[in-house]
Amino acid sequence: MKTIKKFPNLILMLLLSMMMITSCEKDDGPSGDGEPQENIPDTFSEYFGNDISRDFLGNVIDTNKNPIGGVTITIGNQTATTDSNGVFVINNVSVKERFGYIKAEKAGYIHGSRSVVPSNGTNKVTIMLLEATVVGTVNSGSSETVTASDGSSVSFDGNFIKEDGTAYNGSVNVIMHHLDPTDEDMPQQMPGMLYAENEDGAERMLQTLGMLAVELRGSGGEDLNLAEGSTSEIKIPVDSDLMGIAPASIPLWYFDEANGYWKEEGVATLQGNMYVGNVSHFSFWNCDIPAEAVTLCITATDENQGELNNLWVSITSTTFGTTYGYTNENGEVCGYVPSNETLVLNVYGYDFCGDNTLVAQAIGPFTADSNISVIIPENTDIIEETVTGAFNTCNGDVVTDGYVQLTYGNQTFIDAVSDGSFEINLLRCNEDNTFTVKGSDYVNLQTTDSINYTFTTPLTNIGTITACNSINEFIEYAIDDGDSVLIFENIYASFYAEGGQNTNGPSIDISASSNDQGTCFYLFSALNEGDYLGTYDSLDWTEPNDTGFFIGECINMSNEDNNIIYNLTSLGEVDEYIDINFSGTYLDYNNEPHSITGVIHVLRDN
Repeated sequence: MKTIKKFPNLILMLLLSMMMITSCEKDDGPSGDGEPQENIPDTFSEYFGNDISRDFLGNVIDTNKNPIGGVTITIGNQTATTDSNGVFVINNVSVKERFGYIKAEKAGYIHGSRSVVPSNGTNKVTIMLLEATVVGTVNSGSSETVTASDGSSVSFDGNFIKEDGTAYNGSVNVIMHHLDPTDEDMPQQMPGMLYAENEDGAERMLQTLGMLAVELRGSGGEDLNLAEGSTSEIKIPVDSDLMGIAPASIPLWYFDEANGYWKEEGVATLQGNMYVGNVSHFSFWNCDIPAEAVTLCITATDENQGELNNLWVSITSTTFGTTYGYTNENGEVCGYVPSNETLVLNVYGYDFCGDNTLVAQAIGPFTADSNISVIIPENTDIIEETVTGAFNTCNGDVVTDGYVQLTYGNQTFIDAVSDGSFEINLLRCNEDNTFTVKGSDYVNLQTTDSINYTFTTPLTNIGTITACNSINEFIEYAIDDGDSVLIFENIYASFYAEGGQNTNGPSIDISASSNDQGTCFYLFSALNEGDYLGTYDSLDWTEPNDTGFFIGECINMSNEDNNIIYNLTSLGEVDEYIDINFSGTYLDYNNEPHSITGVIHVLRDN
């Protein structure tokens, strides 16, 4: 068996916080060949159950495990934006009993997502976004192949369409990433989870042998895809460690970005160390062995039946590899496992405390959904700790929508705060008894400092922490995926219901200059009459009655080929917030192309 690597606590794996889900049900009657027959629902969504309301707390990171701010998060019909810690909070959102889908999008990155089985309490997720790196450029009307450094490739016949279905002519930038199952970061990089609908409409768990993410962009940054009737040949490398289980042919599955799960479509054949297949559209494509599965829930406790959370649990199948996750606040982790197979269970502490397992044992086989408990024996090298405290706003009120980060060694634990209190449980090493805590008031954009503490075993009550490091308003943007520019001083925002500075209709003017940060910013808009909120494109100065937005002067942005989309989500009264997010492409005054993404959260001055 290969050595299993352990990961930081925030890097939540495939099974984190998953609650019990129904595996494929069987009829009592046998089929013609004597095997039990699968009961497949009329629609795949019937597997998901009823609507429920759940809370979510998550973080978004890049491939260097640094937080990404300004990411748009969508769950159901609710959206949020990650803060400077890459954290988002969405509460009381409608999801399904057995399925929730979280999307993460930011210009400069491939679309990311995570699918979960929602649990009671707070559902925690981590998404690692992949940079939208252009691997090669092809041209419409020409048959060409783009090959990455690892050998993965895509061949094109030259026929492309825009999102509206019309034909596209011109150069096409090909963004491509190969995801290797032996890479420890792949579970955070892949979309959704390894859960799929096969060609018969039945649910399946998947064992991936490799994925390929492909996105196509036009010269103006627009999303493209293959024209109807066109196909592309894709080649996906198979890691040498997986060649022993790689079949001669394997089903292909694509990720349905609208619904959040994989769908079977086509077959790939093994040619050398490459799976080769033909596809008719692009998103993520996946070479997987499907299996019927049961659900298994594992509860970890100490010898006194105390529930232990934040433990890393792995389950290894000789056929389908290793899957893993962290126990939640109830000491529980649940997910799919292959049926009728003996499995190996391992429970670990943290990297900081060494590589030894706390528990290692064989379990199963399981023929139906099951629950088991595992007792973690007393260990003189590991100490159980509980950290509690209160979290207030700068005005002394309890924080009702925030979070607390506890950092111990190289691992960070996040606990959501909804009633002004928090409790974090962990196991620590006896060699180190120090930790740090930082609180973030998500709604009011206030934080505490990062404060150092010492454990007072077994319970450490740190008292009350107060979020008073306030940024009342800000403008944040990044050009060409560079470092973010954050402006939070000398911002002036005006709204004119009639007859603004540059228009006869309603408009917004936002400017920032003469500040100690050495930055400036200017935005002007011409708004729709009546209903001001909504989506706008770039303002066309040649059209007297056009509506839209324009960013100028400080950013060296011309009005030629300006393809930026603006979302005005809030327009408050004086001393209330104006909220705008924007992204797209533009030309500067030297006719050089650029991309930009940004968020505006400013107080209205008049």
